[in-house]
Amino acid sequence: MAEGEAVTQVEAGGSTATYWNPGSQILWRYRENAGERFHIVRPVTVVRDDEELLAVWLAPGTECVKPVLTDGTPVHVEPLETRYTKPRTTGRGHWFGTGVLKLARPGEPWSVWLFWEPGWQFKNWYVNLEEPLARWDGGVDSEDHFLDISVHPDRTWGWRDEDEFAQAQRDGLMDARLAARVKEAGRAAVEVIRTWGPPFPDGWQNWRPDPSWSVPSLPDDWDRTPAHVST
Repeated sequence: MAEGEAVTQVEAGGSTATYWNPGSQILWRYRENAGERFHIVRPVTVVRDDEELLAVWLAPGTECVKPVLTDGTPVHVEPLETRYTKPRTTGRGHWFGTGVLKLARPGEPWSVWLFWEPGWQFKNWYVNLEEPLARWDGGVDSEDHFLDISVHPDRTWGWRDEDEFAQAQRDGLMDARLAARVKEAGRAAVEVIRTWGPPFPDGWQNWRPDPSWSVPSLPDDWDRTPAHVST
């Protein structure tokens, strides 16, 4: 992973902030819910990073860390009733599909992902409700909040994974206070969609990755504790 040397110092609001240069390779990580371990880790390439937006590219074929049941069963195959209660571990696999562009604004409790069909036919935006990203020297960390929103090119939208959101509450992965906060964040995201606020009108669906970029590798210390964290 290319770290450290690929950052710039800029003045933002009278203080010094650190941003990654385009082409830098960082980690986008999620902690397990109601836990401290990282169970989703994706090496990505920085597209843009400034006081308004972090944009990264998850390239096809990238080796990632993902949660699996201890018997090797993929999590999504397990019935919902036992999906979050059976013992888990982490496994490695490669990102399949056409790649994902992820957009996150500082302090916002969601990120917006863009998906394409083969041949760069734009498919949809995906609003992933999550903890605001915490930045550290090697990337960004968050915790997924189960509930999501799919937004289509014709501006129609719909909730996703409401069943998983409800099951997570039943299984004690989020308490009533956090669930209420997630619902509030979801309503705020829906308002952005309805008014067609950023990033939806910004033309990101026409973006393409730099062909010179290499696919980032997954480091052996992908679960290391950040030395410094900021939001």
